[in-house]
Amino acid sequence: MLTLAGRIEHHRVDSRLLRGNPLGDPHERDLYVYVPPDYDQGGRYPLLLALAGYGSTNRSLLNYDFFQPNLVERFDRLVREGRMRPALLALPDAINRWGGSQFIDSTATGPYQSYLADEIVPWLDAHYRTVPEREARAVFGRSSGGFGALRMGLDRPEVFGAIGSHAGDSAFETSILPELTAAAIAYDRAGGLGGFIARFDQDRTRVHFGGLMLLAYAAAYAPAPEAGLPFCELPVDTRSGELRADVWSRFMSHDPLQRVERDPDALRSASLVYLDAGDRDEHGLHFGTRRLAQLLGTRGVRLRHDEFEGGHRGTSHRFEVSWPLLIDACWHAITG
Repeated sequence: MLTLAGRIEHHRVDSRLLRGNPLGDPHERDLYVYVPPDYDQGGRYPLLLALAGYGSTNRSLLNYDFFQPNLVERFDRLVREGRMRPALLALPDAINRWGGSQFIDSTATGPYQSYLADEIVPWLDAHYRTVPEREARAVFGRSSGGFGALRMGLDRPEVFGAIGSHAGDSAFETSILPELTAAAIAYDRAGGLGGFIARFDQDRTRVHFGGLMLLAYAAAYAPAPEAGLPFCELPVDTRSGELRADVWSRFMSHDPLQRVERDPDALRSASLVYLDAGDRDEHGLHFGTRRLAQLLGTRGVRLRHDEFEGGHRGTSHRFEVSWPLLIDACWHAITG
């Protein structure tokens, strides 16, 4: 890691909410906090919460890369160069056995949204000089992390005032539905979902990525706690490849686009909603982002929507656009 002007502090947080979760995942979690260079001089700071994409966690965001800065190095550079105002940056851990919780509460995995909103945020307020008000907090992420940020804004608007979603999952009929056949083939070749899980547990390096991701989605969107492992229902029949309409309907009820369509007041209280996506996103997430931006724009939500040349991966540089805007929105809400 490059030398930072600020610093990273590491903590272990024991979560009451994640104790006894269905998958047996750890309830003690690492939490990393970036502290800006002038923090020790006093004063209070806005808080940004970073949500990692699917298959990643907070440690992934700190990984060394020879060719480009990691998330915290990038954040520190912008603060050091005066390109954005200082803020606290928190990196929580919300991964699970299937590679991602989608940052929502599920009886198949655990109450991950509540863990973030009701445990991590109060912990940060108690241990750092934050401004303990929703207006001074922002949550952001990319891909599944962007979905988690959107859902936090939709489900818990009393916690976060500004939202940043980079290619966040939305318009599931465009982004998820086309992937069902490939996942069904992977399950079928493994002898069913049970065989797929057994193979994954034996050697995760050879797992079918799309099949595992669909399992993570199903655990988040269609839990079935009364059933055996994995305590969820799939939206596709693993033998015939047919769509299971009832389960797919459960998936769609979690789509941020549908959530906004159902609620005319969705995200109206946000000081800023930042949306972007590449114009050739491999999962078609730019289509959902366009639709979401159009709908929010017609309702007068304070919105910034960008579409850039690029795909789904290698887009961490886009944080350099959203962060200054999110932090400015927080500072403006604090100071007027």
